[in-house]
Amino acid sequence: MSDTAIPTTPSSAPKEIKETKAQKVERLKLEKNPWEAWDEVRQFAREGRGSVLPEWTGTYFKWWGVYTQGDGLGVTGGKGGEGKASDYFMMRIGLPNGLLTAHQLHTIADITAKYARGVADITTRQNIQLHWLTIESLPEVVEALTAIGLSPKGACGDVVRNVTGCPLAGLDGHQLLDASPLAVETAQKLTANPEFYNLPRKFKISITGCPIWCSYPEINDVGLTALKRVKDGVEEIGYSLRVGGGLSTEPHLAVRLNAFIPQDRAYDTIEAVVRIFREQDALRESRTHARIKYLFMKHGWTAESMLEAIEAKLGYKFDPAEEGAIVDDVYRDHVGVHRQKQDGLSYVGATVLNGRLNPEQLHALASLSEEYGDGHLRATIGQNIVLVNIPNAKTREVVEKITALGIQVEPTVFYRGAVACTGTEFCKLAISETKGFAKWLVGEMEERLPEFDQQLRLHVTGCTNSCGQSWIADLGLEGKKVKKDGVMVDAFYFCVGGAVGEHAGIARQIGFRAAAVDCPDAIERLLREYLKTRSEGENLRSYFRRTSDEDLRAALNGAVVEAVARDVPPGRVPGNVA
Repeated sequence: MSDTAIPTTPSSAPKEIKETKAQKVERLKLEKNPWEAWDEVRQFAREGRGSVLPEWTGTYFKWWGVYTQGDGLGVTGGKGGEGKASDYFMMRIGLPNGLLTAHQLHTIADITAKYARGVADITTRQNIQLHWLTIESLPEVVEALTAIGLSPKGACGDVVRNVTGCPLAGLDGHQLLDASPLAVETAQKLTANPEFYNLPRKFKISITGCPIWCSYPEINDVGLTALKRVKDGVEEIGYSLRVGGGLSTEPHLAVRLNAFIPQDRAYDTIEAVVRIFREQDALRESRTHARIKYLFMKHGWTAESMLEAIEAKLGYKFDPAEEGAIVDDVYRDHVGVHRQKQDGLSYVGATVLNGRLNPEQLHALASLSEEYGDGHLRATIGQNIVLVNIPNAKTREVVEKITALGIQVEPTVFYRGAVACTGTEFCKLAISETKGFAKWLVGEMEERLPEFDQQLRLHVTGCTNSCGQSWIADLGLEGKKVKKDGVMVDAFYFCVGGAVGEHAGIARQIGFRAAAVDCPDAIERLLREYLKTRSEGENLRSYFRRTSDEDLRAALNGAVVEAVARDVPPGRVPGNVA
C-alpha cells in the first residue's frame, strides 16, 4: 500500500464555519478597547478615507459616538438589511442630564458650521448629533469637544449611553429632589469607563426627581424616579427602580422592583445592574436579543429574581416600598414659560421641530442664555431645548427672540408633539425619509385642524426599529415603501395609542398603512371622527382605548378596509434605538 497522501478534494475538505454577526462583534470587542485606540483614527485622518479599516467603520467607531453616514437612499441598494455608506460620518455628543453651557453651545455651533455643513440635531437622549463629518475632521472635532468638557465617547456602542434626566433638575419647584448630581456622577463613573466597555449591548439609564417623569424611565434599561416614604414617623426621599425597558423591534416597558432605594445607595444599585448585565453571556449570542429586557422576555427573569440578584451583588437588602399613584400621561416636555423655584426666575422651554438646528440658531440660543440668563441651557429627550434662570420680567422678550429664530415656545399641538428620527437622509437602515416629511405633515395638520385641542404625540420613524419612539406615541408612523400609481414611494404603517405614565402601554398595530402623501388625509379623518364622537371630557387616549382596530382603520381610510400586516424587521438593529 502506498503511503502517498491522498489529495483532499473540495467535497471532502472541512467546511469553514462562518461567524455570526454577534460572534464577530464579540471577537472584535475582546481584541480591542476602542477608547484606547484613538491614535488609529488619527492615522486614518492623515491617510484619508480609503485607509479606514472595516472593523472601525462597522464596530469600533461607535464607541466614539460615530457612525458611517448613509448615501441618502437609506436601506435601498444595500444588502443584509443595511444600505450603502457614504464617505461621511455622523457623531453624537453626549450631554449628561442634558446640561449645557452657552460656551459649549457656541463651540458646537462653530463645529457645526465648520465641519457638519450646518446640520445639528437634538436627539431623544439629550445628545446633539452632527452630520457630514469627514475622516480628516474627526480628531479635530473630538479635540474641540474635549477642550469644553464634552465628548462623544459612549454615545453609541455596547456601553453605558448618555445618562438622561429632567432638564429642570434643581429648578422645578415640584420636584421631589434634584437628581442631576446623581445623573452626572453616574455618567462620569460608567460612561467611557474601560471596565464597562464590553457589555452585551447598549445600556441606557434615566434618573429623575421630576414629578412628571419627563425622561421616560419606562423605556430605559434602568430608570430611577424619586419616591417619598414615611418610616418610623420620618419622611424620606429616595428612588423607585425600574429595569428592562426598551423599544426597537420588540418593545418592552421596564419592570418596577419592589424596593426603596436610598439616595446614598442609588449609584451602587445602578452599577450592580450594569455588572449583572455584563455577566449574561447568553445575551451575547444574538445582537437582536442582547438588551437586558430579554432577561425578562426570553430568559425567565422576574422583578423578584432581578431584585434578588441586585441585593446579592450589593450584599444587603432593600425595604419594600409601594410606588403610589403613577404620573398621568400629560405633557412631559417642559415647553413654554414657567416659574422656577428660585424667586423671580423662570425657564423658557422651546420646541425645536424634529430637533434640527443650524449654526445661527445655536449661536443665538447660546447668546440669549448669556444675555438674559446665566449662560445655562438644557437639552430634552423631546428634541427640544430649555433656557433657564431667566428673570420673570424678561421672559416675553426672550420668547419673541426665540420665535424670530423659527423656534416655537407657544406651539400648536401638532408642532409640539412631533418627533422624528434621522430617516433616509443620513441613516443606512431607514426605509422612508422622516424629518422633511414630519415638518410637512405638521404644517398640513395645523392648516386642516387649527381647532384641535388635545395633546398629540406624533412620532415618525423611518423603519421598524422605532428610533423615533413610535411605540409610545399617540400616532406612531413607521416607515415602509408601497407602490402607488405604479411607482414605489415612501409610506407609513400606523401604530395607535401608545403611552407612558398612568396608562403606559405599547401602541397597537392596527393594520393600516398609507403612502406618505396620503397621511394628512388619513390623520385628518381620524381626528375629525374623534372630535365628532367623543363623549364629554373624553381625551384622545381614552378614545383610542375604547375604539377597535377595525373602527380606527375605517376612520383613517374613510371606509372599511381589511388589515395589512406590519413589515417584518429586516434584521440589524441600529445603535440609536430607544
